[in-house]
Amino acid sequence: MVRVIVLSLRRLALKIASYGLMHLVVAILVALAITRDWRLALAVGMIEPIFQTFAYTLHDRAWHLIERRRRLGGVEETAEAVAARLDVMDAVEQSRPHGHHGHSHGVPKSIAQIAVKSMTYGVMHLSVAITVAYVLTHDLRLALTIGLAEPLVQTGFFALHDRIWARIEARKRATPALVAANQDPITSRCA
Repeated sequence: MVRVIVLSLRRLALKIASYGLMHLVVAILVALAITRDWRLALAVGMIEPIFQTFAYTLHDRAWHLIERRRRLGGVEETAEAVAARLDVMDAVEQSRPHGHHGHSHGVPKSIAQIAVKSMTYGVMHLSVAITVAYVLTHDLRLALTIGLAEPLVQTGFFALHDRIWARIEARKRATPALVAANQDPITSRCA
């Protein structure tokens, strides 16, 4: 059980770290392209992603809760959330139909849902980027330019990052099911 918790926390930390690294590189490059000043680009690129990574973590957790609540209610929601986050459900349980919805584990299922999630991310990112750029530059025009361009570029990269992680999580859930489906019941009893 402890191993499962550690692996789940490790995956979450890796997802957040990969987002932070992606954000850092893109923020520096966008700020450098706009300002042509490497010191300001590094300042924006180093400080803004710290605030964005914190905001991203809140955004990701909020979307996870939204998805869970759409599909479950009450006590079952709590049990499902704990089991899913700790990865203690086996592949068969994860794929078990629940009413007519199934188990989503917070992964967006439709293009519209992915678009809404990306748009809410974009609004959040825009707000943080303009605020940080203004605090660093004290120039409203420059802050608006950086604050508008950088989140537009980052939103595209966010959608890509989110899709990559959704595929990783889906592949992780599918792998035990494939292994279980391919096991010979006679040899598995003997082992």
